[in-house]
Amino acid sequence: MSQINIKRRKSVAVNVGSVTIGGDHPVVIQSMTNTDTADVSSTVNQVLELAQSGSELVRVTVNNEESAKAVPDIRAALDAKNCHVPLIGDFHFNGHRLLTEYPECAQALAKYRINPGNVGKGQRRDTQFEQMIEVACRYDKPVRIGVNWGSLDQAVLARLLDENTQAGNPKELPEIMREAVITSALESAAQAEDVGMPRERIILSCKMSGVQELIAVYQSLAERCDYALHLGLTEAGIGTKGIVASTAALAVLMQQGIGDTIRISLTPAPGTSRSKEVIVGQEILQTMGVRSFTPMVIACPGCGRTTSDYFQHLAQDIQSYLRHKMPEWREQYQGVEEMEVAVMGCVVNGPGESKNANIGISLPGTGETPVAPVFEDGKRTVTLKGDHIAEEFQELVERYVESHYG
Repeated sequence: MSQINIKRRKSVAVNVGSVTIGGDHPVVIQSMTNTDTADVSSTVNQVLELAQSGSELVRVTVNNEESAKAVPDIRAALDAKNCHVPLIGDFHFNGHRLLTEYPECAQALAKYRINPGNVGKGQRRDTQFEQMIEVACRYDKPVRIGVNWGSLDQAVLARLLDENTQAGNPKELPEIMREAVITSALESAAQAEDVGMPRERIILSCKMSGVQELIAVYQSLAERCDYALHLGLTEAGIGTKGIVASTAALAVLMQQGIGDTIRISLTPAPGTSRSKEVIVGQEILQTMGVRSFTPMVIACPGCGRTTSDYFQHLAQDIQSYLRHKMPEWREQYQGVEEMEVAVMGCVVNGPGESKNANIGISLPGTGETPVAPVFEDGKRTVTLKGDHIAEEFQELVERYVESHYG
């Protein structure tokens, strides 16, 4: 089946350590730790987990002296483990002081995240913002100017509200809020350039917690600048709500070619892995046809024809197996991430979907002959039966990868 190509919006490319965001480069996935950054061991372990899951950039909180002191040790420990994922420092309120007083931290980070709404108020705002930009210029580090509607620069909002009151045809408050978020980002980027920050060192984000608001803001922002854009629904939520909301918003923007890097801000369930947000980000990009990360499993939902749950277990096992093998396969088998594997439950769509996949199996439904034909590249190659269908099909998938991508 031919791929529909999405035309990406043109943006300035930004180098973040070994990763490039924007330009003609692939959309980059990033995530953020939720450990106490001052706890070097815990933070290193979580960064490793996120990086191994596929996060190409990892952000850490730098909110006090202890965390700033820990950053160089975290970087050194990761490098010693052969993990060179770029680290981003997340600064609010006191970033100007921490970056100035702890130069080792400023140098160890690959990028700084600055929130214009949280760098100071009144006259201190410009001074403290410019201090952070000056440090970034000194160490040749890019910055993400990240505006959040929940911590919006109130001076910008007040100014736009005053202007709106005096306008002949005043706008509604939600529209003013959206414009204030965009204005804060663009004016802060212009200020950064005035201080000396090169355009190819600036990334913008304007995060909202509502799907329609996020889409409207980024559509407008994309029309008004060529900076690289970081996408993400802030405070997306927990469980399926967070996944659905993030997917709904980012899918629309990705379809329009908007977005150079993404982060899925899921609230993890207590005790669960932080890496789920990375997997969700990968699956959004892959199902949209933007990037491929791991072979996709096509599986039917099941119905009255599939009263056995055998195919469900097999689909789950195959998907886990493919994800587990990808770190190894990525190094050995070029293009394997684009492979499609079908695990189907009955004769209705089973043979057809299996033929359309690279390799697929059509398991017998209720009342069907207890055999499972396997198709490779559209041709039936073998029929499996007995008690070891799952193991034999996994072996066939492994053999297919070796023969087609080796």
